[in-house]
Amino acid sequence: MSSRTIAIRVTRAALGVVFAIYLFTIALKLLSSAAPGVATLFERLDIHGPLNLIGFGWLAAYGALSGSPVAALSLSLLDGGAIDPAGSLAMLSGSRMGASLIVLLVGFVAYVRGRGRPDGVYVGVVALLTTIIVYIPATALGLWLLDTGAFDESASLIPTGWADLPATLARPVVQPLADHLPGVALFGMGVGTLLSAFWLFDRLLPNLDPPPPGFERLSRHFRSARAMFLFGALVTSVTMSVSLSVTILVPLTLKGVVHRRDVIAYVMGANITTFLDTLFASLLLESESATPVVLAEMIAVTAVSAVVFLVAWQPFSRGILAVASRVSAGRTWLAGFLAILFTVPAVLALL
Repeated sequence: MSSRTIAIRVTRAALGVVFAIYLFTIALKLLSSAAPGVATLFERLDIHGPLNLIGFGWLAAYGALSGSPVAALSLSLLDGGAIDPAGSLAMLSGSRMGASLIVLLVGFVAYVRGRGRPDGVYVGVVALLTTIIVYIPATALGLWLLDTGAFDESASLIPTGWADLPATLARPVVQPLADHLPGVALFGMGVGTLLSAFWLFDRLLPNLDPPPPGFERLSRHFRSARAMFLFGALVTSVTMSVSLSVTILVPLTLKGVVHRRDVIAYVMGANITTFLDTLFASLLLESESATPVVLAEMIAVTAVSAVVFLVAWQPFSRGILAVASRVSAGRTWLAGFLAILFTVPAVLALL
């Protein structure tokens, strides 16, 4: 490949990243402007408090088949005043709980297409269970950290001057729309633009589906729980999506490259660095309340994961693997598991 060709590709990728950030900023600002209308809708639907918003974020992640857009939405609604910091953190947690559904769906499709092995379903069940079990105490810890005010000054400690330019460029697009369109239209445009921005980000990232041979060779070097934890964190920091990075485990597990027992640690690592794009969104919003929410959630998830590794790794991993083996052993158990996965967030959203 000639140096000219490389230069053209690098330039295209750089321009693509700049445009994706611009779209992302427009989406966040549109959603912030639509927040008062969303607040009215939440009042009519009686959606309030952390439990309701966990369920709402959880179901929204199912609908988007990704947690990142819903996490960004939670910060925009906070910035616009539709929800408070506790509600934003709860919705953020819910988005992560529902993000791994795509892994289970990919595994189930691979199973019913006749490959004969339920490993893909197994990976999806492990990813969901690991995330949900970690996030239950982490959400409670994160809410407590927010209440202490430990991160109230964090926004002022992080340089955000670079965010002025995209915000300034987005204003001529957002302001006329916010002045003339109703909240429902603004919200719809914001969600559409947000999904478009994430789609563009995904297109610009290295294609890991199917995982290339080099990726498979690299993954073979990570065999201990701690190494797989770091590997999951590394891959997710590159792909910027826990849904994508964990989905990669399905073909790797089917090929025997990644062992079943390694999935748990990988998912735990992925669940920490998946907040990098959400932290980026909080900085783009330049909101004094958004950044503390993300930091509180990151610290809480990291702390709970550390406790699991240091104190309860064996019973934690054995319990998850036992449940995953049972659920992936037959379609009746899988149907029951799916019913619980949809019933629980629906009940939380309607409490």
